[in-house]
Amino acid sequence: MSNNENNKREVEIDQERLRDLVAEYSTQRWPLIPLLHKIQDEFGFIPPESIPHIAHELKLYPSEVQGVISFYAQLYTEPRGRKTMRVCRGTACHVRGGKTILKLVKQYLGIDEGETTEDLEYTLETVACIGVCALAPSLVIDQHVHGKMNPKKLEQLFKQEGEQHEST
Repeated sequence: MSNNENNKREVEIDQERLRDLVAEYSTQRWPLIPLLHKIQDEFGFIPPESIPHIAHELKLYPSEVQGVISFYAQLYTEPRGRKTMRVCRGTACHVRGGKTILKLVKQYLGIDEGETTEDLEYTLETVACIGVCALAPSLVIDQHVHGKMNPKKLEQLFKQEGEQHEST
């Protein structure tokens, strides 16, 4: 799925809850970043249509709010997956087959880096280094590190993930 298709995905946002969150933070001295984090924690992303309201309530320009969102890589204006899969592209992972692992992950999920699956289950990211070079090649699903990956281990991992997804 391309990023353009991803952008068109409709996600229902509780507008009343959004207004309540903004009102809760609007009286604080430096509320923008904590408010953006709270909105993202609540909805999984920062709805672009909320930016003018946030700006108005905090007496900022919408471009200032958007500037802060675009500055911080951990703030998102598009729906993201319930789980984030990060594949390491560090040197140790690269020389031990990380490129193949990334290719297989993309095939399994049917998405490219920076995209989210249609069912909003996974978002795929690559990172410069996970910091567990002794376990290369590695990937992280949410906060769980999976090391010494190879095609067979990756297949088993996705089978386990699928079983967990079906049971929830």
